[in-house]
Amino acid sequence: MTDYKCVRTLKELKEYIGDRMIFSFDIETSPNDEHRGEELAALDPHKSSITGVSFSVSEGTGIYVPLRHGRGNNVTNMQDVESYIAKILTDKNRIKIAHNLAFETMFYYHQGTVIQEPCYDTIAASQLTLKTETEFRELKDSGLKKLVPEMFGIEMPSFADVTAGRHFDELDPDHDETISYACADSDYTLRLYHLFNEWFDKYMPSHRYIVEKVESPTAIFVGMMKHNGILVDIDLMLEKKAEAEEKLSQLRLEISDMIGEVNLGLNAATKEFKDFLYTELELPVLKTTEKFNEAADDEALMLLADWSKDNRPELAPLFDKTMEFRKWGKLKSTYIDGYLTQVNDATGRIHPNFFQLGTETGRFASRKPNLQNIPRKGNDRVGVRNFFKAADGYKFLDLDFSQIELRVGAYYCRDAKMLETYSNGGDIHAQTTSVIYSIPFEEAVDTGHNDYKERRSIAKNSNFGVFYGLYPKGLQRNLQFKAGLIKTEEECAKIINNLKSGYPGLTRWQNDTKRMAKHKRYSETALGRRRYLKGILSTEWGVRSYWERCALNTPIQGTAADILKLSMSRLIEGLNERPYIRPLLTIHDELVFEVPENKVQEAYNFVKDCMEIVPFEGFDVPIVAEGAIGDRFGSMEELG
Repeated sequence: MTDYKCVRTLKELKEYIGDRMIFSFDIETSPNDEHRGEELAALDPHKSSITGVSFSVSEGTGIYVPLRHGRGNNVTNMQDVESYIAKILTDKNRIKIAHNLAFETMFYYHQGTVIQEPCYDTIAASQLTLKTETEFRELKDSGLKKLVPEMFGIEMPSFADVTAGRHFDELDPDHDETISYACADSDYTLRLYHLFNEWFDKYMPSHRYIVEKVESPTAIFVGMMKHNGILVDIDLMLEKKAEAEEKLSQLRLEISDMIGEVNLGLNAATKEFKDFLYTELELPVLKTTEKFNEAADDEALMLLADWSKDNRPELAPLFDKTMEFRKWGKLKSTYIDGYLTQVNDATGRIHPNFFQLGTETGRFASRKPNLQNIPRKGNDRVGVRNFFKAADGYKFLDLDFSQIELRVGAYYCRDAKMLETYSNGGDIHAQTTSVIYSIPFEEAVDTGHNDYKERRSIAKNSNFGVFYGLYPKGLQRNLQFKAGLIKTEEECAKIINNLKSGYPGLTRWQNDTKRMAKHKRYSETALGRRRYLKGILSTEWGVRSYWERCALNTPIQGTAADILKLSMSRLIEGLNERPYIRPLLTIHDELVFEVPENKVQEAYNFVKDCMEIVPFEGFDVPIVAEGAIGDRFGSMEELG
């Protein structure tokens, strides 16, 4: 039996909530008049409004508070009711529970309210519980309508069943079906909260901490980023689109002059072009796809280009043109056409979908569009980053964790030389250069030395790769494709050996970590975020070595991800007091904000302080957040 009812007065709402320290809530939304014909407008806070809110303080009970229904009666005093709701959502003593907290956050943030900790997102909790002995639930397994039948044996009616093609504000709030639908969402969210916590306490206590202190506050930050979006320069994008189309046409003609009427498609990856390379030209297969077919991706073409320099030099111009064709094709399809389809016509901004549990290590992913793969600062020759601009009177403020994964690696491996370098504010890449080449540190930092640039590039790639168990062949490939350096496998093996000899703590930690992973069959971050290693005991070297690298990668990359998310949780409280700071994006280890021009230094100091706090007890490596500012994302200048 359930006790659900509709309430319309502040008195009734206060009586139900009372002094309860734990409650769940859920909002129903409907499009504003000018957007009622648009698909998915009800999910966009810039195009819709909160129709009503449900609450549950005990299992089997719930109330629905109608705010903006077009039929029937709404609350008697909208302003007082919404003010009270904002008050309890920012109450730092009450635990606020929601299923997909980021969604609720968007709408309340739109009204000027930043939900405060303590909070709990049951959709994040779901993804941190096991569905089999070694598999965590995915986002697709974590919808309320999927979890409730699985956990409680109750089938919940779908939104489509209840609304029958109408918007929620067209339903009568007094109808039992309306009340039941709205209240059930809050009721079963509260039940999931208790159920998941019982599971965590019994099987994986560390994951309860991660849900409560890491992922749930992160969901609030995600909602704020999703709401704000990032402004784009459509005129510049259209200008670059015309440039790209002209360049592609020119390159297509030039390539056709070389190979005839071979169909290149959009990115020179057609079967016809591959047949031309491997059958007609009889070129060697230097890389295959996962299904062991001939590859024709960027790396395969680069390998063929290098091979051709020594064996078929007459083909060098073909590969130069083809790779240029592919670069412009990706620019147009991904960064121009793709971005243009995602511009919100109500805001002129792109509002990507962020997935805070989008990877197995806990790092973010994003889609529609994927803003995790924006070209890097030093590899943005066509100016994709300049598509993003700050609003008039505002600046972009970007803070990036400096070498966070290497710092986490130093924390784990306890190598004396690494720890000393970071404790003294030293240059780890210069230290590694010194270690690899057995040269004095003074020579390693001498920018005037003939070998400075190459040595430092090798040190950087070695630092970021060897921590994760990179083999000589992998380092050779990284140096070739990331740094344009050609080294033999033997030279790469020597580099790795020298690095490991120079940092003995690294080798000890790697061996201990792999041994423990084989015993436990999983790897963990410093906070206990777990990743199961399915093939760690495989007898196939290729499979086993992959999972061994995962065993090394997870503690470092996962702990770095946790540190970023912990900084988000610290930011939330201050952002409620500093509404002029708008969170926009997270890209790997950096956070991007939009701030008024006259508030830049104040915002920078606040965000930097939040990011550089010791993330958890025992972490003894200094954390540094480096700032940059600019009118466009592609022209940021360092901020001291």
